[in-house]
Amino acid sequence: MGEQNHCPGKELQQRTQAELPGMKSWPSQAYALGAISNFMSTFLTFPIYKVMFRQQIHAVAVSAAVRQLWHEGPQYFYRGIYPPLLSKTLQGTLLFGTYDSLLGSISPVGPHSLGQRWTAGLMSGVVEAVALSPFERVQNVLQDGRKQARFPSTFSILKEFNSYGLWGRLSLGYYRGFWPVLVRNSLGSALYFSFKDPIQESLAKQGLPHWVPALVSGSVNGTITCLVLYPLIVLVANMQSHVGWQSMPSLWASVQDVWDTRGRKVSLIYRGGSLVILRSSVTWGLTTAIHDFLQRKSHLLKD
Repeated sequence: MGEQNHCPGKELQQRTQAELPGMKSWPSQAYALGAISNFMSTFLTFPIYKVMFRQQIHAVAVSAAVRQLWHEGPQYFYRGIYPPLLSKTLQGTLLFGTYDSLLGSISPVGPHSLGQRWTAGLMSGVVEAVALSPFERVQNVLQDGRKQARFPSTFSILKEFNSYGLWGRLSLGYYRGFWPVLVRNSLGSALYFSFKDPIQESLAKQGLPHWVPALVSGSVNGTITCLVLYPLIVLVANMQSHVGWQSMPSLWASVQDVWDTRGRKVSLIYRGGSLVILRSSVTWGLTTAIHDFLQRKSHLLKD
C-alpha cells in the first residue's frame, strides 16, 4: 500500500494542528483515546504485573512468585485488579490528554522539538503522579499477600487510611511514597513522549504496515524507560506496602532497606528484570498501537 511510506505520527499531528489554526483547544479526543488504550492493555497484562509485584516485595525468582499465587488459590489471582484497571484508565486519560494539551499550549504549530516534547511529557507526568498516587498506594497494599487477612478488601484499606488525621491521611495513607512516584512518573513520561514519535516515524519510512511502527516504538521505548527507572519502581512498591503508624520508615530508611535486603547488589535490585522487559514491551507496545489505531480511525471518520 502506498500509505505505508508516510510517517503516521507526524501526519496525524500535522492534520490535527491544521484543524485548529491559531487557537487554543481542549483535545477531548486525546483523553478518550488514552483511556481506552490503557484500559485494554492493562486488562491483558495484569497477570504478568502481579507476578512481577511479588518479586519486588519478596525478592524471589519468577517460579517462586508463581508458586505463591498458585498456593493462594485462583480466587486471589485477580485480587486487586480493580484499582490498577481504574488507575491505568485514568492514567491513559491524563497522560495522553494532558500531554496533547500542554504540547499545544507550548507550541500550537508543529513540528515540535525534542525540548518541547520533553517539557510537555514531564509536566503531564507530574499531573499523573498527583492524581493517581492514591490508587497505586491502595493497589500495592492489596497485592501484598502478607496483608490479606488484615486488609481483605479495598474498603478495609480506605477505612484504615481515613482513621488517621488529615496530615496522616496524606503522608502515611494515600500519598505514602509520593516523592519517588513523582520522580518516576515525570521522568518516565518525558522519556516516553520524547522518543515515541521519532522511533515510530523512522520505522514507518521502511514501508511497514501501520500497526508495526507503533507497536515496536511503544515496546522499545517503554522497555528502556522502565529499565532505567526500575530501582524507583522497587522502592515505591516497598514503601507503599507499609501500613500503620508504627515502624513507618522514612524515604532514606526505605532506600537503605531495599539496598540491604537485596544484598547491596544492583543485580539483585534488578531481579525479575525479565518480567519487567516482557510486561513493559507488551503493555506499552499494545497501548501505543491501540492508541495509534484509534487515532487513525477517528481521523478517517472525520474525513
